[in-house]
Amino acid sequence: MSRHFEQADGLCENRDPATEGFVFNQTMLRIKSPEKTLDFYTRVMGMTLVKKLDFPEMKFSLYFLAAIDSHALGDWSTDSKERTMQTFGRPAMLELTHNWGTEDDADFSYHNGNDEPKGFGHIGFAVPDLTSACERFESLGVSFVKRPQDGKMHNIAFIRDPDGYWIELFTPGGMA
Repeated sequence: MSRHFEQADGLCENRDPATEGFVFNQTMLRIKSPEKTLDFYTRVMGMTLVKKLDFPEMKFSLYFLAAIDSHALGDWSTDSKERTMQTFGRPAMLELTHNWGTEDDADFSYHNGNDEPKGFGHIGFAVPDLTSACERFESLGVSFVKRPQDGKMHNIAFIRDPDGYWIELFTPGGMA
């Protein structure tokens, strides 16, 4: 019996026992302005900043955000060391990296991965109701790449964050 649920060329059948307990923890995006980007991810996307780490000698800061429902906030420690362990042990974190000074350079921007040459594509958020979420984003003035009614795939949408990174939106039940 395969350990995979689907088949594709290149899959390894034998998982090395040394990888048990590995957790996919984070995706990192470089950001120009923490003020604008943190506002977007905490106000527009509802994420929670769980840990901030500053590195003054190297002139950068890291912001770790998680999608945490209100009822689960109490599961997080107020102790900084314990919360650091929680941060680095939880799946699906967003790490925002800010190199100090970029926010003051009007011409500075990061490559979003979708312009040429293409590379990185997007991050994704499952939402309870795609139509309602898109209506809310529209009312907040969020930039859309694709609305559900655009193109052939009506079960997804794409929006942009302040740095131009794409965010895919979908309702899990609509993906079946």
